[in-house]
Amino acid sequence: MTNSTHFDVIVIGSGPGGEGAAMGLTKAGLNVAIIEKESSVGGGCTHWGTIPSKALRHAVSRIIEFNANPLFCHNNSSLHATFSDILGHAKTVIDKQTRLRQGFYDRNHCTLIFGTAQFTDSHTVSVTQSDGTIEQYSADRFVIATGSRPYQPTNVDFLHDRIYDSDSILSLKHDPQHIIIYGAGVIGCEYASIFRGLGVKTDLINTRDRLLSFLDNETSDALSYHFWNSGVIIRNDETFEKIEGTDDGVIIHLESGKKMKADCLLYANGRTGNTDKLNLPAIGLESDSRGQVAVNNNYQTSVEHVYAVGDVIGYPSLASAAYDQGRFVAQAITKGEAEGRLIEDIPTGIYTIPEISSVGKTEQELTAAKIPYEVGRSSFKHLARAQIAGKDIGSLKILFHRETKEILGIHVFGERAAEIIHIGQAIMEQKGEANTIEYFVNTTFNYPTMAEAYRVAALNGLNRLF
Repeated sequence: MTNSTHFDVIVIGSGPGGEGAAMGLTKAGLNVAIIEKESSVGGGCTHWGTIPSKALRHAVSRIIEFNANPLFCHNNSSLHATFSDILGHAKTVIDKQTRLRQGFYDRNHCTLIFGTAQFTDSHTVSVTQSDGTIEQYSADRFVIATGSRPYQPTNVDFLHDRIYDSDSILSLKHDPQHIIIYGAGVIGCEYASIFRGLGVKTDLINTRDRLLSFLDNETSDALSYHFWNSGVIIRNDETFEKIEGTDDGVIIHLESGKKMKADCLLYANGRTGNTDKLNLPAIGLESDSRGQVAVNNNYQTSVEHVYAVGDVIGYPSLASAAYDQGRFVAQAITKGEAEGRLIEDIPTGIYTIPEISSVGKTEQELTAAKIPYEVGRSSFKHLARAQIAGKDIGSLKILFHRETKEILGIHVFGERAAEIIHIGQAIMEQKGEANTIEYFVNTTFNYPTMAEAYRVAALNGLNRLF
């Protein structure tokens, strides 16, 4: 570590937001330190969130693919794996990502400080290291990029060895036959796919009236159907009264009077910003009830020299957006204002099995706004590439303006949805006549590809016009 304990900027947190900020600031020639409370860099995204859950999903989807392929599943042989078996795959990916990110800091001469930070005055933080020693560091400016953690209501005993949140589930040691997942948001639905794909009996308790209600209704319905078809039991409009840990499992008492028992429970209902240990009052800053801080267009908090990015400022709470916000806050600090802005239509990627991805408006939003739109659809089962791969579940839907033919929204359900969406997103981002559904009719696609779904959907939509 450098001898200096004073820096131009101290970034607290080494997730995507902190990394984006630190890289932008060091490349601009500033003396930057990044403080990370864990023993390695990467933040929640790398260690407990995006990376491990997607690695687990990949392993499960390949097992399902193998077992469904008639080339391999002769003589009644099939692959079986437990959750603890596939955790090893996630760990190797996490290790690779951590080494990669550590290299970024080393190459850019960014000082890494490991320990838990808290403000002691407006320009000073104290850092408590793992051995209990405390060191002081000062800076002209600070960037809070401490991310979020699973919300833990006080009336649920998370110390019980059968009650998990989305972080602690990655330490699951036993192999459950039956799991209850409380909360059917993105995280709950992704883990329902993973556990059901491993053959675990899965009950998904949704506190709302439909799955992922921010999605286009058709996409939400498709996910519900495929969950039902794979044996996931969904209970909508339910909230818990009491979660009771027993010697060999968990009993959940619902306010509707129902009771359910399983080997374990994953509580996946909400997240909260990691600001409670920062001692924000010492710098005159407050967080809201969800642990989040308010910022302006330059990611500046109400305290002029303190900025914040990522989950800790709320929407959209995505790793990709956090990295961009980190780059923008570096511009704000070095140039006086952020030159970049998050794009208006941020794509949604949900890694259920099958995948979901969308960008732009939903049918219900366009209907409510009285925008005259038409729909073009393509079913994956008609695509040669999907037939070759045995991935014929899913579809692509393009919503476009009846008169101008401008693309208004794209919704994909099926294998590689989160990749396929970017083709449509690139056209949507174009201005004027370049952003019309006719692009997909007039261009030539590789054959056979999943991308061809755009051409099929475009022709289908244009054929509806009169």
